[in-house]
Amino acid sequence: MLPQEIIRAKRDGRALTADQIAAYVRGVTDGTVTEGQIAAFSMAVFFRGMTLDERVALTTAMMRSGRVLDWRSANLPGPTLDKHSTGGVGDKVSLLLAPMVAACGGFVPMISGRGLGHTGGTLDKMEAVPGYTAKPDPDTFVRVVREAGCAIIGQTADLAPADGRIYAVRDVTATVESLDLITASILSKKLAAGLDALVLDVKFGTGAFMQAFDDAVALAESLVGVANGAGLRTSALLTDMNRCLGTTAGNAVEVRECLAILRGDAGDARLVEVTVALAAEMLVAGGLAPNLQAAAGRLRATLADGTAADRFARMVYGLGGPSDLIDRPDAHLAAAPVVRDVHPIDAGTVTAVDTRALGLAVVSLGGGRTRPTDPVDPAVGLTDVAGPGDEVAPAGRPLARVHARTDADAEAAARAVRAAMGVGGAPGSTCLLVARRVGSTW
Repeated sequence: MLPQEIIRAKRDGRALTADQIAAYVRGVTDGTVTEGQIAAFSMAVFFRGMTLDERVALTTAMMRSGRVLDWRSANLPGPTLDKHSTGGVGDKVSLLLAPMVAACGGFVPMISGRGLGHTGGTLDKMEAVPGYTAKPDPDTFVRVVREAGCAIIGQTADLAPADGRIYAVRDVTATVESLDLITASILSKKLAAGLDALVLDVKFGTGAFMQAFDDAVALAESLVGVANGAGLRTSALLTDMNRCLGTTAGNAVEVRECLAILRGDAGDARLVEVTVALAAEMLVAGGLAPNLQAAAGRLRATLADGTAADRFARMVYGLGGPSDLIDRPDAHLAAAPVVRDVHPIDAGTVTAVDTRALGLAVVSLGGGRTRPTDPVDPAVGLTDVAGPGDEVAPAGRPLARVHARTDADAEAAARAVRAAMGVGGAPGSTCLLVARRVGSTW
């Protein structure tokens, strides 16, 4: 089947057969489908959409484009569980969640992605740790999961390789927001990971890909429907992304924030809350807790007693990072040479945040990509980011603190931060952090 004819059919709004979709994915995998054809197909899907059957066919074809893991041979004494987020600004949940779940008896083989558009990528954050091997060989991956209980890695060459090519093209062709392509991209990797259960964090708001709540619900329902239809026990939480999650946005700066929480600091309440909510879903789905309340208590205890920190340290060391990262982060994590507070013009309360604009400010600093091959600067980003309801002032609390390579970069980012934050009287109405759950009750 010629790829251009498959593209033509979708461009004209026709439903593709499973055989057509399988042929397209084979071409993506073996290189006979070009990047231009991937871009054209992605744009056709963006505008024309896919039926549920097409989504299932695309997801399973991408999953089968490479190796599918089978954890039964590893004889793990617990369920294999994972979480995936649709992306947000400052979304560092995975760095906390994976070791917390591991400390509760779960095993988390987390296959993560790089930054996409205005959002940060979990893999970019982990690669801010010197020596960390984000693409280990299969034996090392299995060993670290068994010994540490978790391993956060990137897609290896033999795991859903079709998705790797498509993912990179989507990032630079304005097709990131396609519900169908997001569904297939996320689930092809998760199905290939051989999981027992999956929990999805589907974000809505100004920093999310699906900004409108109803669009986020549609995505959650698509993901849950396709995953469960493919035999993977899955639920989703709809979470608010109308402000930065936590107080940092960048790579090394987000790692530092997570390390502080793992060391026992209170941390940002919203960040901890959404992490516990997602991880609790995982424990209940995996049979490690009788209910969400009991699961939440166990998870918070892992932060208080240091067991989550221990799991994180084991993971980092097992994948080539320093053994003392938890205790000596500044000895290992890059720091930007220019640090500047961004104050508002007038004192007042932060009323609203264009969170996407904050993410783009980080990308402009070098903390994200405009092309798939762009390097990422781990040191740059934002810290002390204010949110709706916070009091800020020209000589008091700043809107944020910029970490940049040059004075010019810092000034440009400062202008972007000021433009992204409304300051005035009382903030507008706020949403629940976890607004809805989609999926069966376990």
